[in-house]
Amino acid sequence: MTSPPRDASDAAFREALRQDDPALLYDRAPCGYLSTTPDGRVVRVNETFLTWTGYRHEDLVGRRRFVDLLPVGGRIYHETHYAPTLRMQGSAREIALEIVCADGRRLPVLVNAVLDRDADGTPLVIRTAVFDATERRRYEQELLAAKRRAEESEVRALQLAQTLQQTLIPPTPPHVPGLDVAAAYRPAGDGRHVGGDFYDVFQVSTDDWVVVLGDVQGKGVQAAAVTALVRYTVRAASVGHDAPRDVLRTLDEVLRGADTERFCTAVVARLRRVDGAWHATVACGGHPLPLLRRRGARPTSVGRHGPLLGVFPHPAFTDTDVPLRPGDALVLYTDGVTEARRRRGELYGDDRLAAVVDEHRGPAADVTDAILADVMAYQSGDARDDIAVVTVAVEPPGT
Repeated sequence: MTSPPRDASDAAFREALRQDDPALLYDRAPCGYLSTTPDGRVVRVNETFLTWTGYRHEDLVGRRRFVDLLPVGGRIYHETHYAPTLRMQGSAREIALEIVCADGRRLPVLVNAVLDRDADGTPLVIRTAVFDATERRRYEQELLAAKRRAEESEVRALQLAQTLQQTLIPPTPPHVPGLDVAAAYRPAGDGRHVGGDFYDVFQVSTDDWVVVLGDVQGKGVQAAAVTALVRYTVRAASVGHDAPRDVLRTLDEVLRGADTERFCTAVVARLRRVDGAWHATVACGGHPLPLLRRRGARPTSVGRHGPLLGVFPHPAFTDTDVPLRPGDALVLYTDGVTEARRRRGELYGDDRLAAVVDEHRGPAADVTDAILADVMAYQSGDARDDIAVVTVAVEPPGT
């Protein structure tokens, strides 16, 4: 879009100021002036408007109406909004329009107008000031383009993060002979923003399985990328290390050596069946301790707390051996469960979680579903943090 020759009109206005001539000040003002009859026919126009639009005096005065200078869309807006506002209120301010110039180009303008009436209220003349809005329009278009690019970038980033998330949250846990395994995951808010919670259940060898559940700090693409790094590091380290504490130590080294400032919490449980009996070995790094529910006993925490992963030099992690009998269940969860809050700020807490686990002693899926439903109800359906739960129950012989 070509800008009107403002330099010439500005110079003319400065000359008019120097001469202090009222007629020159009108003609050479830094804005366009038009006077029209109540029906919009032009009766007077200043030189600034003519310079901007390329019209001659005789092209407009007595021959054209103001609405005739507008494109089709502007004419519709003039008849449905601009003109009625002027008639009812007597003025209109900062109306954004386009003027069709003599050479066909469109000049973006802002229009202020007043309707003068006589003592009886009869309309006499409409006085209109027209301000060149070329630079403002260009600025607005640049803002809209930048906003559109940002939105497109956000959509791409969200799609990437969600794709990564789908690889980090298995659709269904694998079938483990002798174990009943179930998992539940609920992202925070409306689910659009991907968080760092993850879980994985995988086999190392015959009757040798690893369950890992963790939480990477933050949300979005970067958190999802670090979560992928954590998940696959745990898988690789579990092949080379029998002890969960060594898996966590390897993960800690990888995180501290990676190009990221994000830390992680995780709990690793290695489950082995020896002579028909299952045994779990549990190690935690900055993560809530799992709950162990035995037949006829209230659920209790198992394991020992360890430091955050990827933060401290020379961390120490501890293995805890847990023999598992038929009917026992191990429940792993993220802090989105126990740190869920009501609107008054009350935490969901460990005791409420233990009560839900104690109450539901059916299949593993019943436990995970009950926990998720109760935590969501506690927050009135608004998850303020990601929630992940994995339950591993030992099946009775012959199941």
